[in-house]
Amino acid sequence: MHLEYSAGFVIYKKSESGLEFLFLRKSNSDIDIPKGHIEKGENALRAAIRETREETGLEVKPDPFFNMRRYYWFRFGGDTVKKYLTVFLSPYIGGEVRISSEHKGYEWIEPEKAVLEYKKRGYNYDHIEESLRYIEKREKLDKINAIYAKLPESDPNWSLSKKLVKGEGPSNARIMVVGQAPGANEDATGRPFVGRAGKLLDSLLRSAGIMRKKAYITSVVQFFPYGNRMPTDHEVELCKPFLKEQISVIKPKLIITLGSLSSEVLCGVKSIKSNHGTVTEIGGIKYFSTLHPAAAVRIKTNMPIIKGDFEKLKPLAKEALSDKKEKQNLARKK
Repeated sequence: MHLEYSAGFVIYKKSESGLEFLFLRKSNSDIDIPKGHIEKGENALRAAIRETREETGLEVKPDPFFNMRRYYWFRFGGDTVKKYLTVFLSPYIGGEVRISSEHKGYEWIEPEKAVLEYKKRGYNYDHIEESLRYIEKREKLDKINAIYAKLPESDPNWSLSKKLVKGEGPSNARIMVVGQAPGANEDATGRPFVGRAGKLLDSLLRSAGIMRKKAYITSVVQFFPYGNRMPTDHEVELCKPFLKEQISVIKPKLIITLGSLSSEVLCGVKSIKSNHGTVTEIGGIKYFSTLHPAAAVRIKTNMPIIKGDFEKLKPLAKEALSDKKEKQNLARKK
């Protein structure tokens, strides 16, 4: 058995008929995304960018939170080959499509129609479906956030910052991390968990086998409470429906609740000091409650507690990130 490694891009655009993906038409009339072998000294992203440029003449703008790896088998020259393919996602950013000599044309095809072509030839098409789901979820989150950002205008007694610090991460994340509210650094940068507590969170996530870019990170209240005060009950009630909507779109398998406010709002854990490191399951989602990293930054005796909690989190994170549906896909060489 031989192993092969390749990478490519799903490139998409909006047209009058809806969402369309770019496919290259091969000499045998098969369609495929721009992709090719990962050369020595390349990582998957660099290979995907190079192959896309060589096969289409296009530049890409990779989505920072989307990449998926799949594999399939095929027979070649009497041998079995297992091919790993890493797929990235990019909007079409303009330019003329100039195909390479190994292709006979290109087409912009609606994802659903492309799936039918893949099915007809017995090829795996999960990268097409997953790209479509990701884009649709991201667009839903964008709509929620656009309404959320206008919330300060509807409350005459608003005393939080008026700058929304929206969640960050993949729209199809299997793990969400929910804190209390943004701090001053987050308010300044517009990104969640970027201060000292954020650096500690990054380290804790790594210790549990979670890459930050694979998790969707946000807060119960997504506007900075000046002075780093606790959000009021009124502010929490105003913001909570938006968080609930975000969760309903993302549909994570695991939510890590950081601190007392997040734990109480999302899974009813009232005393984080006596219930840290515990798991609550609601509606098919597992909630893991732990201290807020800021509490460990401020009070050093909390550091071994939160580190111990994230050690307990490891098997839950592994389970959430595993793809039990992944199968060895048998396909002809494309």
